[in-house]
Amino acid sequence: MKTTVSEKGQITIPKRLRDRLGLRPGTVLDFEEADGRLVGRRLLPADHLEELVGILHLPGGTDAFIREIRGPGPDDAEG
Repeated sequence: MKTTVSEKGQITIPKRLRDRLGLRPGTVLDFEEADGRLVGRRLLPADHLEELVGILHLPGGTDAFIREIRGPGPDDAEG
């Protein structure tokens, strides 16, 4: 399958290939050069929750924070 680079540096991925690879409008591709070849890979959508891991500093750690917000539990009862 051939395609031509436009004056703006753009290419059109042939429909047959887009369909086979599941490339839809908005799909993000990452290109790199490998041994003189242009290699494009589809990037998976970012896991937005993963971006949040580690941003909150909890003195005493997560377990202490959870105990504090939940209050005493059955294991904490005096008896």
